[in-house]
Amino acid sequence: MRWLMLYAYSRQVPASLAAVLISAAGVWALTRDGSAAPGGSQLPAVVLTAGAMALSIGLGGQDLDLDRTAAIRWAPRRAAHVLLGGVIVGAVFLTVQAVGQDLATAAFVARDCAGLAGLAALGAVVAGGRYAWAFPFTWLAFAFLAPPSATGVPARVATWMLLPTGAPAATWTALCLAVFGTALYAFAGPEALTRPAVRPLTPSPSRYGTGRGRRQG
Repeated sequence: MRWLMLYAYSRQVPASLAAVLISAAGVWALTRDGSAAPGGSQLPAVVLTAGAMALSIGLGGQDLDLDRTAAIRWAPRRAAHVLLGGVIVGAVFLTVQAVGQDLATAAFVARDCAGLAGLAALGAVVAGGRYAWAFPFTWLAFAFLAPPSATGVPARVATWMLLPTGAPAATWTALCLAVFGTALYAFAGPEALTRPAVRPLTPSPSRYGTGRGRRQG
């Protein structure tokens, strides 16, 4: 269990969990008096996206060279990190909802948590843990700005996190993001597309040179 605690601290899991709890507390404060409109998908999508952004805090490693070593089985740990993070975000939301107002169904929460967790993992692969939050945030902002009258498949894909459960485009988009993002992060690791390749160590030249360029007497 010690390695698990070390891994959690190295990935800033306590900070991520604290951010998720703070966002959940904000939802409880907003909905405890029943002022939130039931059945709307905007508020649940915003809260779940905030949870995915908090999850992305710990997706970047402290040492990229260590993350690339074959001595540690990183792939199952990374995959479990993403999946467990999505489960925790959904569980916290459903717990808060149980003591407050019903905002979304369990199927809606599960779909959005899966897709957003995969999207955060994809952001960690492309931009690293420091900027992985921008991927869920940008997609949510684009979904809010999409024309409400658009009904084509591209529009449904763009607004998948706001669509009700049962929409095939939303379900498949969330599934593809979850599978592709988690798998790519598990096997490639953070900043896989931006970090330089590891160069083999070469002996440094001697402090006094090799003598080749010395003056001949």
